[in-house]
Amino acid sequence: MAILVEKFGQIDIYLFDQLLRGRIQPGMRILDAGCGAGRNLTYLLRRAKDERYEIFGADSDPQAIAAVRHLSEALAPDLPASNFRLEAIDKMSFPDVFADVVLSSAVLHFASDDAHFEAMLRGMWRVLKPGGLLFCRLASSIGMERQIKPIAGRRCVLPDGSERYLVDAALLTEWTEQLGAQLADPIKTTVVHNQRSMTTWVVRKKAQ
Repeated sequence: MAILVEKFGQIDIYLFDQLLRGRIQPGMRILDAGCGAGRNLTYLLRRAKDERYEIFGADSDPQAIAAVRHLSEALAPDLPASNFRLEAIDKMSFPDVFADVVLSSAVLHFASDDAHFEAMLRGMWRVLKPGGLLFCRLASSIGMERQIKPIAGRRCVLPDGSERYLVDAALLTEWTEQLGAQLADPIKTTVVHNQRSMTTWVVRKKAQ
């Protein structure tokens, strides 16, 4: 177990599944939007030089960016610190059609309202190349409809006491259509001990 943690870090198990299925390939440019301290980047950073991964990240938390830069310096010293930027997801400075893969793990459910959710989502979609993959893991109301307490719009309090913007299958299906995207996988949801529900939404941008 310790060897796996050392190699892969605390990677999201559903992102690990994307790696196992070959959807994240050597030579790709990967952008972690809301990268935090880099828990989903450990393996990619370790392999950056040998497999030519280009790794980038953005987060609005200065401590998170400091931590992921430190991790990158330790595991992939050839990558510039400027690859990891202190900026909001809806205001990223990366150019259009920049990344082959955009990761969004436990980020979108911090949206304050519908407009903020859309701004973050469109910000990530903008930087994704045609044919590229968007991996999202976020809180939802799926399977928790009777346990959540609405506050305003899609903002709700979960049984674990946390406050989140909660999507559902209908909204994700609607956004898949609005973006002109294709589902790469069926929408998958895990209910965690009747305290919260986490949904995995993986879509591909149509090739031009």
